[in-house]
Order: sequence, then structure tokens, then C-alpha cells
Amino acid sequence: MNRWQGILLVITGAIFWGIGGTVSQKLFQQYQIEVNWLVTTRLLIAGLLLLFIQFFSKGRSQIFAVWKNRKIAIQLVIFGLLGMLAVQYTYMASIKHGNAAVATLLQYLAPVMIIIYLIVRKQTVLTRRDFLTVSLALIGTFFLLTNGTLSQLSVPLPAIVWGILSGVALAFYTLYAASLLKQFDSLVIVGWAMIIGSFALSFIHPPWRIDLLNLPVEAYVYLFFVILFGTMLAFWFYIESLKSLSPKETSLLGSVEPLAAVITTVFWLKEPFGTFQWGGTACIIGMIILLSLKENGTANKQTPSEKRTA
Repeated sequence: MNRWQGILLVITGAIFWGIGGTVSQKLFQQYQIEVNWLVTTRLLIAGLLLLFIQFFSKGRSQIFAVWKNRKIAIQLVIFGLLGMLAVQYTYMASIKHGNAAVATLLQYLAPVMIIIYLIVRKQTVLTRRDFLTVSLALIGTFFLLTNGTLSQLSVPLPAIVWGILSGVALAFYTLYAASLLKQFDSLVIVGWAMIIGSFALSFIHPPWRIDLLNLPVEAYVYLFFVILFGTMLAFWFYIESLKSLSPKETSLLGSVEPLAAVITTVFWLKEPFGTFQWGGTACIIGMIILLSLKENGTANKQTPSEKRTA
């Protein structure tokens, strides 16, 4: 794979992720698809497909080897429940109560949460770059959620709460996944994590408990896009890009995701977006780029495969 193929893959994957959130919003609002069902179904199918891809690779033996060590197996279950499932559910719930643009941007506060966590744990020191990063995140979030006025919020409070929880879950996902991804291929870890999360949530809402017969054809198209393009292919393309690009480059190009979510939410779903909200969006995307360009520190010690929610 050459460099330009890698660039194309990571940009395509990031765009799929961003649009996938917007399409999910369409399913929630227009077709009354339940959050529990969509999360369960997309995790199950995407997880199986990722393991299917791994089966045809050189590392097929890892698919079941991950369960042979009790400690690793327990870590994988924790990661599947508190990492993968938590990230997916909180993100989708934020979209359900608000919109994909705000949910995606709030989730991207996770790197700032990681910086604050490491500073509190005294595992790193506060640098000027970190201070600028946190400042951009806070200013951007304020403008995004208030549109410049404290008199009312630009999105419902539940959407904000779920969005912030999504950022917290993604921060945990990023930190906790590091040791697992050092020992096994990312497709194995993420694939099994998706299946574990889907299995747990299926007790609340089994994937077969839905009346699909009454849905119009376009709803099936949207479901197909969210599961195949917005989940499985998006993650796979992102991972494949690492064969020809550095982690810093993939992180930087991956910042296309929130931009894709904002553009499709505003221009396709016609969600209102004020001037200050655009300013807040610019601050948060600027924060993402600043973190991606960082030469040293936590953000670049971990690969994008450790950062993604798939």
C-alpha cells in the first residue's frame, strides 16, 4: 500500500464515522428506531465481520487465543462492557436526545479528559500546549452548547449529559485498551469487544425484537450504511491506513470525522447551527489538530486504533 492509498483510506473511514452518526440520528427521529436495538445490532454484526476479516489474515490463531489467558479474558470482558458498549451507547443516546454534530464534538473532548486525568495522577505535567488544548476545548464546548448565551442551551440537557459521558467512556476506552492492543491485533480485540457489548445489551433489547417489516426501503438503506459503512468499514479502513501512515498522520486526518458530522447534520438534516456554535466547532477541531500535531505525550504514544470507538 502506498502513502496516497493510506490517506484515502483514513479520510474515507473518518467520513464514514461522521456520516454514520448523522444517519443514526435520521433513524431515531424519523423511523423511531430504538437506541438499545441499534447499538446491539450494529455491534453484533460489525464485531462478527471484523473477526471474519481477521480469520483470513495471518493472525487468525489470535481469534481464540485471546481467551486462553484468564487475566486477558477478564480484561477483554471489562473492555467490552465499560469501554466499547459504554462508548457506543452513550454516543447514540446523545444523538437520540440532541443531534449527531454536538454528540460527536462532545465525544472528542476525550483527549482533554485524558490529559487532565494524567495530570491529576501526576503521570505528566501541564505544558503550555496542554493549557492551550484544554482552553480551546472549554471555550469550544461553551459556544457549542450555549450558542453564546447562558439564557438557554442549544441542545437538550440529556444530550449534553450523554455526550459528556461518551467522552468519559472514550477516555477510559483509550487508556484501558493499550495493554490489550500490545498483545493482540486490533481487529481481534475490537471485534470481540463489540460482540461482548452486544451480548450484554441483548438482555435488555434482543436484536430480533423489532418489527422490520413495516419499515420503508430507505430505512433499510440507512441501517445498512450505519452497520457496514459507519461501523465495520470505517474501523477497518482506519486500521489499514496505519500500514502506510504514522499514528500522528492518521490522527490528524481523522479530524475529518467531526467536520463530516457537523456538515451532514446541518445541511442534510437541516439542524439549526448558530454563529457561536460554528465558532465552538472550530475551537474543538482546532484542539483535535493541535493534539494530533503533538510530537510527544499520551496522544501520540497510542495509535489511532486505541482511540477509535468504531
